[in-house]
Amino acid sequence: MTDNIATLAAGYRDGSHSPVEAVEACLGAIETLDAKIGAWQAVYADEARAAARVAEGAIGAGHRIGPFHGIPFALKDIIDLEGRVTTAGCAEWTDRISPTTATIGARLLAAGGILLGKTKTVEFAMGGWGTNQHMGTPWNPWDEEVARTPGGSSCGSGAAVASGMATCAVGTDTGGSVRLPAALCGIVGLKTTEGLLPIDGIVPLSHTLDTPGPMARSVIDAALMFDAMAGTSPVDVDRDWMAERGRYHQLTRGVGGLHMACLGERERDGIDPDQLTAYDTALETLIELGATIVPFDPPKPFEDMKEATFITVTAEAYHHHGDLMDDPNARVDENVRTRIRAGADITGREYVAASLQRKADQIEFFDAFGDLSAYLTPTTPMLAQPTETVDEGSTPARFTRAGNYLAMCATSLPTGLSPGGLPTSLQVGCKGGSETLSLRIAAAYETARGPMPKPPLSA
Repeated sequence: MTDNIATLAAGYRDGSHSPVEAVEACLGAIETLDAKIGAWQAVYADEARAAARVAEGAIGAGHRIGPFHGIPFALKDIIDLEGRVTTAGCAEWTDRISPTTATIGARLLAAGGILLGKTKTVEFAMGGWGTNQHMGTPWNPWDEEVARTPGGSSCGSGAAVASGMATCAVGTDTGGSVRLPAALCGIVGLKTTEGLLPIDGIVPLSHTLDTPGPMARSVIDAALMFDAMAGTSPVDVDRDWMAERGRYHQLTRGVGGLHMACLGERERDGIDPDQLTAYDTALETLIELGATIVPFDPPKPFEDMKEATFITVTAEAYHHHGDLMDDPNARVDENVRTRIRAGADITGREYVAASLQRKADQIEFFDAFGDLSAYLTPTTPMLAQPTETVDEGSTPARFTRAGNYLAMCATSLPTGLSPGGLPTSLQVGCKGGSETLSLRIAAAYETARGPMPKPPLSA
């Protein structure tokens, strides 16, 4: 497995690792694995090698920027990079040249990151399973024999990071699109608070709910990447990380004394037995670490939150992409066409009513939630499904889309493997603006859990 951010950053400092070696390891993994996995839309090998040589020279000369300097990363192919094609997973957009670079992409490059290329996405990010009829569906690296859903919409990012083809990657999340592939591919994904990170230069799905977030192989990696995406001074990040101050001190505090919520009996129905067993075991681990966990059924069931979410997402998606989806000759994913065209029938009155309902539901939820620190759920009710049999009319986003609807932040991390060898997952949802708390809880659990094994398809 190629090294993670924290290992590489420490190795660059003491000379035991080099950016050139790290980039070559990723490019070698891409050459070996991607013919099978199909995670990449475009690979910028020559440019990555050139950037690695520059980073290595700068670090060697004492001009290290911070912990993200020299880190190989990937961008979901919905994020603009000036002068490069951004397809947003659409076969009609294979010649679309980005006019500018998204702010989050520019920040990662300014922090010294080395862009390996663009990863595949569900068309216009409108789907939770990770499938794409025309541009290709990545193969989940946890099963060599059966093509399984990688999770969407950031499917390529999830598969690339899990298999070791990228050290980390950017995803976007409107109803779970960072956390779903993180869960099904066995990595860490952070859904950031609505409005916290800029979305300019990101092809929109729902401008109200869209949020970018980091996808990585450990909680500390997600935190380091999050700081880079937020534009935090690399010098300050480095000092805080090395001295365990600020966010990085919080990540070491554990969960002793925290009061958290878990699913009540109502919401446990319909969860895969292996996922539910892993979830209950994770709760027991957190209790052993000193947390108090109580059952909590939201005032409105998760399934009842989907109507206003559906109205918001489909109305906004149709606004942005309706002309293309209305064209019967357009070469688009027919599953995505069906989802987006549903927005054509939503009236202005319904859209406004959904917006007002969302605000009312947020107030009701958090009044009931009180001073609880986090809501712990499985990230998905099910494990990775065989791609050829997946029901495109269903969604794995039962527990994730509520986080977007309620304007929360959330970390998804693996809890281990099912008896069949597929990743199980835990979602740590917190009130908006509480990314550090969510990462803190996830870090405590991750440490107790121990290392995750490598997927069968990995470097």
